[in-house]
Amino acid sequence: MRFMKHKTKRSNRSKRSDDDEDPLSGVANLFDVAMLFAVGLLLVTMMHFNLTELLTTQDITIVKNPGQEDMQVIIKNETEIETLNMTEEQVTTMGKLVASLYETEGGATVYVEEGP
Repeated sequence: MRFMKHKTKRSNRSKRSDDDEDPLSGVANLFDVAMLFAVGLLLVTMMHFNLTELLTTQDITIVKNPGQEDMQVIIKNETEIETLNMTEEQVTTMGKLVASLYETEGGATVYVEEGP
């Protein structure tokens, strides 16, 4: 009988010592959970806006507000992302005509390369 009482006391002591050992053990994994939630939210947002190409090494060009004064062109080449903003500047240069771009009545565009 004395042995059984001693055993229960020891198990209670070991339970108490485990709980008293690290009071923040329940909070330690909250950071991991928050990071997983944030990454998941980022992925869902990217999928919603059809921008999953930004997560890969695929090249992509995005035109925001086409034809407007605040138009932006976002160019992604492999891992480098560059943003071009619309300005009122006009640039003149010397060169030769390489191709022409035409718009049809249906709204489609036709690219025609110039011959030699």
